[in-house]
Amino acid sequence: MSTADEISDLYRQLLTAWNERDAAAFAECFSADGIMIGFDGSVVTGPAEILNHLTPIFADHPTAAFVAVIRTIRATADAHLLLADAGMVPPGAAETIPEANARQTVVAEPSSTGWTIALFQNTPAALHWNDAEREALSAELNAALAERGPLPLPTTEQGSGIRGRTE
Repeated sequence: MSTADEISDLYRQLLTAWNERDAAAFAECFSADGIMIGFDGSVVTGPAEILNHLTPIFADHPTAAFVAVIRTIRATADAHLLLADAGMVPPGAAETIPEANARQTVVAEPSSTGWTIALFQNTPAALHWNDAEREALSAELNAALAERGPLPLPTTEQGSGIRGRTE
C-alpha cells in the first residue's frame, strides 16, 4: 500500500467516524497533541479533548454526514498533507447543504502505530465572491454523493479522482 493510500485511508476513517457519530473512533485518529479546528472555528487539542468536545455534539444533534472529494495528497519534510472538499448531507436528505461546504486539510504524521492526524481543519468554502465556483463545488459534491454515497473513494479506486498530485 502506498503512503497516499495510507493517508487516504486515515481520512476515510476520520470521516467514517463522523458519519457514524462515533466520537471515540474520531478522536483515535489523532496524535497525542493533534489539533482539530472545527467549521465554527473551535480549536481542540488531543484525543481526550476531541472526545469530550464531540461526545455531546453527537449525543444532542443529528449531525449531517460528510461526502468528500480528495484534491491532493503530498509529502512535506516530516508529514503528509491531504486537501479535500467536503459537503454535508443532513439525515434523510439526498443532497448536500451548500452553506456547509468546506475545504478540509489533514496533516498526517507517522507514529509507531501508523499514520495519525497532527491537524484537521474544516474551513467553510463559502466562496462569497465566486458564485460559479460555489455552484460548481456543490454540483460536484452532489454528483459524488449520487454516484457513490458519502466519504471519499479509496485512493486506488479514485484514479484521476484525486486532482493535483500525490507523492
